[in-house]
Amino acid sequence: MNTGKYAFRRALRPFSFPVALVTCLIGIVQARLLQPVHPFDAALVLLGGVLLQAGVNLINDHADIRQLRVGAGHESVVRAIRRNFRAGMLCFMLAAVVGLYFVALRGLGFLGLCLLGLAGALGYTLAPVNYKNRGLGVVLVFWLMGVLMIAGSAVALGASLTLPLLLKTVPVSLLVSLLLLSNELRDYESDRHDGLRTLTVRIGYAAASRLYLVLLAAAFLWTALLLLFGLLPGALWVLPSLLLARKPVRLLRAPQQLRKPLTPATARLLLGFGVLFCVALANPWRI
Repeated sequence: MNTGKYAFRRALRPFSFPVALVTCLIGIVQARLLQPVHPFDAALVLLGGVLLQAGVNLINDHADIRQLRVGAGHESVVRAIRRNFRAGMLCFMLAAVVGLYFVALRGLGFLGLCLLGLAGALGYTLAPVNYKNRGLGVVLVFWLMGVLMIAGSAVALGASLTLPLLLKTVPVSLLVSLLLLSNELRDYESDRHDGLRTLTVRIGYAAASRLYLVLLAAAFLWTALLLLFGLLPGALWVLPSLLLARKPVRLLRAPQQLRKPLTPATARLLLGFGVLFCVALANPWRI
């Protein structure tokens, strides 16, 4: 039987790796603005972020086994999901090694952040929590892969966990949620058919599409507020990323068979916005 979306490469979801790269990079830049950052430590932060992202992706489908067992002929799919789960746990173990290195540098406070992140990652798809099937995945990734990843990266490199730092995590964190929502929108029909209870299945495609537009607008509006309150003087640097929003917004109205590019297009938007947000933080020409 064809394992379809449970094949290893599809389960790995490489299109989502910009999430880890962008969020960790923003944390690195924020730390670098406060004090020197060793390149080796910065590279380890990026590696740990990618490993955590890969782990979350690979365990993402584990809860689907319960639904798949209802039907016959799913043995190969279940085996693929279990294989992906084992690979995901290996990624978590490797990320934990990176985390322990920074715990040795920064102390038990950073260990608390690591444990919070690990609990959130495992709870995303595993019983009894299973945020994904409760329709809470879009909310969880805002905190886990957005706010916590950015703030944790900065703290790992010596920054203090302050309110201004946390406020500057919000725009990209909103786009992280947007990326997951785009994945739910793309798979809406198949998820509904398989009995998966994602947020998009629960509220319907039209409402989820409106939520997509709200999250997109909120990311840019929050950036404008950071500029208004003097927390991000270089905020105008992010404006060119608006051009990357045109394609995914247009794809929201596309029929199912033409909607597959929605998630990669949203990932490009996240990557472009995130890179320009890093430039805005550094504000090299003081615009």
